[in-house]
Amino acid sequence: MTTDTASAPAPLPLLVLGQGTDLHTERGVECPGDLPAASDPDLVERARAAKAALGDRVFVLGHHYQRDEVIEYADVTGDSFKLARDAAARPDAPYIVFCGVHFMAESADILTSDQQTVILPDLAAGCSMADMAAIAQVEDCWEQLTAAGVAEQTIPVTYMNSAAAIKAFTGRHGGTICTSSNARTALDWAFEQVGGVGSDGTGTGKVLFLPDQHLGRNTAVRELGLSLDDCVVWDPHRPNGGLTREQLENARMILWRGHCSVHGRFSVDAVDAARREIPGVKVIVHPECQYEVVERADEVGSTEKIIQTIAAAPAGTSWVVGTELNLVRRLAQQFPEQRIAFLEKNVCYCSTMNRIDLPHLVWALESLVEGRVVNPIHVDPTVAAEARAALDRMLALPGTTHKD
Repeated sequence: MTTDTASAPAPLPLLVLGQGTDLHTERGVECPGDLPAASDPDLVERARAAKAALGDRVFVLGHHYQRDEVIEYADVTGDSFKLARDAAARPDAPYIVFCGVHFMAESADILTSDQQTVILPDLAAGCSMADMAAIAQVEDCWEQLTAAGVAEQTIPVTYMNSAAAIKAFTGRHGGTICTSSNARTALDWAFEQVGGVGSDGTGTGKVLFLPDQHLGRNTAVRELGLSLDDCVVWDPHRPNGGLTREQLENARMILWRGHCSVHGRFSVDAVDAARREIPGVKVIVHPECQYEVVERADEVGSTEKIIQTIAAAPAGTSWVVGTELNLVRRLAQQFPEQRIAFLEKNVCYCSTMNRIDLPHLVWALESLVEGRVVNPIHVDPTVAAEARAALDRMLALPGTTHKD
């Protein structure tokens, strides 16, 4: 099994905020119009005035990883799937302003009605993990799995953090979507479709897990009882994914070589340092972290679980948290009776999530007040229908909630 990410391909070049076009990934198209200056002292009042003027015509969604200056104007906060469903539950709001990243706005467009328009304040707010699985690469992978004689035994499971085209691929091939909260349930369902998993991990069916290798591995090994040797990593930048036919035949989990640029950087050394430096500390991390880091942690869970765990912890407890820095700082402010620290020494914001700032939000809201819709997100109807099929399979899974 290959777990090393040190030799990952060079990252795609960053786009200037709100500018540039990269049609081969989900990131970025040109954003016309002039943004308010970031130094404008009236931005806060302008945001309040625009939102008040729009009233119930606008519904603002704020992802947990957003800046505080943006979260202040959110009608609801949460993780990506929860927010998309919250938008769908507000059919009377014609405008949904999604303060998150591109794949999240796509999911909201898929789940909301045709009478609603989803707006992303900065179209350059993409997701590095989602960019690691382009539809042409995934289609090529499936062709090679077919040539190797294993596609008929394989079902795709795709993490919510993916472009609509990848969700649509999953829908076409009978697979399902998962969140970080229900990944085990989704994998249980998937393996049942291809023969199940015995108590000893035996079986012949396989899952192609996209696009985050770490969530797939952590769930399969830690929760389903599979072994690390049951997992192989498909590298889309190498012929045949860098795998032999024998490796594919023996694998139970074919993990796409993708990862979160934030969660993937947390290290075992950081966990060990926290334990040395903070007496009695509890370590809680997101399941997008590397397997070795997750194994060292005291608690593992989705963003919602991290929030709930810290909220329920006794006063005076100490936590180091392995997730995005905006959220960790917000938790430290909300729960001053606890000692809450960031797992890494170095600053680790989600750079693409942070593209949504107050100037972009004000611009989007004021444009609506003036009768102009900027940066609408429209998923192709065929892609949306196929992606919706995969999402509906997830919604039918036992115990599935609206949380990531």
